[in-house]
Amino acid sequence: MPITDQALPQRVGEVISANSTSFVAQCYELYGAPAIGQFVRAGSPAVYGVVCQVRTEPLDPSRPVLARGENAESEEDIYRDNPQISRLLTSRFETLIVGHQADEVFYQHLPPLPPRVHSFVHTCSPDEVSVFAENLDFLHLLIRAGATASDEVIGACVIEASITSPDRQELMIRAGRVLATELSGDLPRINAILRRITA
Repeated sequence: MPITDQALPQRVGEVISANSTSFVAQCYELYGAPAIGQFVRAGSPAVYGVVCQVRTEPLDPSRPVLARGENAESEEDIYRDNPQISRLLTSRFETLIVGHQADEVFYQHLPPLPPRVHSFVHTCSPDEVSVFAENLDFLHLLIRAGATASDEVIGACVIEASITSPDRQELMIRAGRVLATELSGDLPRINAILRRITA
């Protein structure tokens, strides 16, 4: 897959809270969050994660968002006529930690410590995702994350990994085997995820 400017790693935000299994980042640009299922990395040494939730909300929770477009012709008009909106709202995304890097080696288990607050968060390049996803052990962490990692998140993550793989079909087959093993007692859930990644 050719790497375009859009696919190169981009610094999209900073960690604003973190725990052993996940972190939340605030975006530098309103609506600038990576998509659900996308791989990101934070801090140094790098902690890798998969985006599981994106939200846009008021910077100040005491100032709720009000509808402003009753007389507007388009959504763009609302933002043009109310330039303060971009200063009153923020986009944030939650990431499930799926591995880390130490001494140039990828590990697909939780790091000893989460990334520090104010660590920079970058999207991963296709090359990074391809190398990281050579091993699919990280799917275990997503599956065990419970409701936070919905089947949609797992499916989107597998698709993201397969797009960067030299052999997309082979990665999909391996992912299916991992899911079948991890979810051996939950056939409806396996089928739901498989339908998502083969759609």
